[in-house]
Amino acid sequence: MNLIRWSYTKRYNIKAKFDTFPNSAVLFRQIKNYYFVYSVKWSTMDSVVTKKDLEKMELLLNRELGTEDGYRHRSQFKAKEPPHHI
Repeated sequence: MNLIRWSYTKRYNIKAKFDTFPNSAVLFRQIKNYYFVYSVKWSTMDSVVTKKDLEKMELLLNRELGTEDGYRHRSQFKAKEPPHHI
């Protein structure tokens, strides 16, 4: 999956398009120092968007905007990471 384009909307939300879902618009909102998927205006011309797809979209947009570090350090992401062994 690749981020095709993004733009700011009213109230500093971000609207983005991805190559695997070209007919669906994804709206992001900022929380703390990263962005998360707020809603998807899904088109029936695209395949169904899964939770894994949403996570990939969040990662790609945060990487593009330079907020990937904040995204990776959120508590939800930390809980999914395997424990680090020394």
